[in-house]
Amino acid sequence: MYEGKFPHKRYQKTLEFLRKYTPAPASILDLGVTNPFVKHMEQEGYTVANTTGEDLDIHTQAVLSEDYDMITAFEIFEHLVSPYNVLKDIKANKLVASVPLRLWFSSAYRSKTDLWDRHYHEFEDWQFDWLLEKSGWEIIARDKWTNPVKKVGIRPLLRLFTPRYYIVYAERKSV
Repeated sequence: MYEGKFPHKRYQKTLEFLRKYTPAPASILDLGVTNPFVKHMEQEGYTVANTTGEDLDIHTQAVLSEDYDMITAFEIFEHLVSPYNVLKDIKANKLVASVPLRLWFSSAYRSKTDLWDRHYHEFEDWQFDWLLEKSGWEIIARDKWTNPVKKVGIRPLLRLFTPRYYIVYAERKSV
């Protein structure tokens, strides 16, 4: 097992969740381009392939393959206009996905310099659950955690105890 330090609390929490519900070895298609978290999954014993940056709202071909044990999507669906389409098209029977939760005290993230790095959605947990259920998934497990920041102020104080990330393990519903 990888015992190193994680640069983000969410890396640690995500890997713990992944270990618990789908332990390695497993072949994963991770939605989104290769990112620093992929290295942590590989060190844990997972075989990981990533999508190539295609617009998953339009091009869902990558998830049509049955060559993977599971699909992972860590903070991806909030960037899509219609995450329903890609969720519906996934052929793998297992999914681990996380999304940032909508915070009542902070507006949705919008990069000032990167047109693609913006959140079209920031979900409430029930909304993400509903999206998954409607697209053919049954949620088996879920968790939430906070994302404290090292700043002074009302928002940083609220972030100490307000969950920011929501993660689920789901399986394809049998038809």
